[in-house]
Amino acid sequence: MKDIELTPDLFEPVPASELDAEAIARPSMSYGQQAWRRFRRDRLAFGGAIVLCVIALAAIFGPMLSPYTYSQQDWTQGNLLPSMTHICGTDKFGRDIFTRILYGARISLSIGIVAALISTIIGILYGGIAGSVGGKTDMIMMRIVDILLSLPSLLYTILIMMFLGPTMQSILIAVCFTAWIGTARVVRSQVLSLKDREYVLAAKLCGANGRQILLRHLIPNAIGPTIVSTAFIVPSAIFSEAFLSFLGIGIAVPMASWGTLANEAIPMMREYPYQIVFPVIAISLTMFALNFIGDGMRDALDPHLRK
Repeated sequence: MKDIELTPDLFEPVPASELDAEAIARPSMSYGQQAWRRFRRDRLAFGGAIVLCVIALAAIFGPMLSPYTYSQQDWTQGNLLPSMTHICGTDKFGRDIFTRILYGARISLSIGIVAALISTIIGILYGGIAGSVGGKTDMIMMRIVDILLSLPSLLYTILIMMFLGPTMQSILIAVCFTAWIGTARVVRSQVLSLKDREYVLAAKLCGANGRQILLRHLIPNAIGPTIVSTAFIVPSAIFSEAFLSFLGIGIAVPMASWGTLANEAIPMMREYPYQIVFPVIAISLTMFALNFIGDGMRDALDPHLRK
């Protein structure tokens, strides 16, 4: 074979317009970045997050900046209408309602967040073990869940509150008694669908035991639906605390929660309706914000739902 002669005609410079033809026009985004972008595009969810942040900041710093305290009484200032001095008016004891609402936000949000964290931890462990072990263990654990769901929630809640007293600890126990069940079911279903995947088999072949597979592979890959379930526990816990306090078996006076404020305003509702309107508005805004956030997180973490 004759050698091919390399002539200058065989090589041509690349045109300037084609230099960036194979460049990545858009940088790659992680799962979290994509979820955050979808969440920001949801106006209701993003607006709910802003409202919740404002409420949380007001609950943290509001009582510090207020010239009044939640328990400060002034009998000469009882049942005052809303004014520049008292933005939301005063109750029958002359206590500033706005300050009590801000202080009540601390209690209500604290109960909701702590109850959600405790319920999520219990639900992840319970559902993860049931789904990964399977067999009779799974059947027994799920039958226990069915028994707990069959119990009237108001009955055992009242019994717990009467036995332990009206404290934040007793409310957390009452709320968390069955709040973890929804998370456990979500985690169990996710684990059942994931435990036969190839990466789980590869982990078994590498010598990983059941606990390592559950904690390192199954639960991290089920975190999306778990976060959504947790987001819906928070408003449920806040509403449960407000309901218990409204019935008079929740937070003890003079501590103020939104349910306690609504309960105290019932006798004065006809003469001074503003005393119950402002706590109800605070509860409603928080419920709407948290539910919008939960819906937005569900759509952001699982974009297939939009289809």
